[in-house]
Amino acid sequence: MTQPQTMPAMSKEMQDCVDACLNCHSICEETMSSCMQMGGQAQMQIMRALMDCAETTRMCADMMMRRSPMSAEMCAMCAKACEMCAEACMSMPDDPQMMRCAEACRRCATTCRAMAGATM
Repeated sequence: MTQPQTMPAMSKEMQDCVDACLNCHSICEETMSSCMQMGGQAQMQIMRALMDCAETTRMCADMMMRRSPMSAEMCAMCAKACEMCAEACMSMPDDPQMMRCAEACRRCATTCRAMAGATM
């Protein structure tokens, strides 16, 4: 009987990207809640960007953790969603939660772009 194959350990870069994705996902979810509490001030464009980013970052982290062969393509899409969300959040520069979200999105986009170009 053969031993089941174990997955190789994640590189530090991949682990950093997974962590950035999960952090960004969490902050986007918190920001959506904050937007809903604001009521009419939160524009639909911002909410859509937050939802897209939250879902994309979660899926990207999941795909990297399971070593999906489509991870690089997902990382590229995730970087784009994060940049769009950061831009949407920047439209409310006086809101500390929006600025926190924009920062997390930009950090995630940077790590995802790096992973998109890496061999996984």
